[in-house]
Amino acid sequence: MTTTPSPRNQSSSLRRALDILAHIRDDTGPGRGMSLTRIAEELGINKSTVLRLTTPLIDADLLVRDRETGWFRLGHGTLRLGQVYLSSLDLRTAAAEPLRLLQQASGETCHLVVYEPPDVVYIDKVENETNVRMASRVGSRIPAYRTAVGKTILAWLDEAAFGVVVAAGMPPVTEHTVTDPARLRAELERVRRQGYAIDDRENEREVRCVAAPIFDHTDGVTGALSVSGLATRMTPARVREIAPVVARTGLEISHALGSSRSPEAGH
Repeated sequence: MTTTPSPRNQSSSLRRALDILAHIRDDTGPGRGMSLTRIAEELGINKSTVLRLTTPLIDADLLVRDRETGWFRLGHGTLRLGQVYLSSLDLRTAAAEPLRLLQQASGETCHLVVYEPPDVVYIDKVENETNVRMASRVGSRIPAYRTAVGKTILAWLDEAAFGVVVAAGMPPVTEHTVTDPARLRAELERVRRQGYAIDDRENEREVRCVAAPIFDHTDGVTGALSVSGLATRMTPARVREIAPVVARTGLEISHALGSSRSPEAGH
């Protein structure tokens, strides 16, 4: 007489099988694998159980086992899952809730942008209706060199992208606008070190912004988010206080988009 495994036992087996899959994913390099003995020892599971739990993973092409060495490695089924997941991602959707929470935490206007050289394009905006409304609007374009969002994107692009911005011209729009390419280059280096950028009344005379990059599944910069407010409220001290929150939100969105950059590690 055969017995059907209880739902609890099935759930436990599934969790342990997923633990094995994650362990192989995290602890092997490209093209390598992991031995049966190592999996069993490191996860504290006997070898026969590892073999039982990996069988359905192999059947689903999530794992493969080398015929010669007997080592396990990820199968092409994981790639298919990843491709389906990545194709379903959308920056605006992934950022919607984090952007709303950031606006509630800061009490200021929050923006989401993408880069279309040499400009940034605003694709979302969440603002506090009780505050003075920002001049920005969804769909508008602003030259990247004079915005925090633009600078935080440029900081993670190559020299050619920097050249495009400089060639397009850097005229001043306020007395604080950075118009010297050498000064902008130095500022981008600082942005890379600290993980966020500041627009100190460079685009609008009475507005300060702090922005952070957003990275995609290739760890390439794909956009940026910012918190903007009147300079009377967004004082330099307030900017320093809120900048780490903005940077962390950017990493959270990046993580949702498949980036390996960790919000916990802060890089």
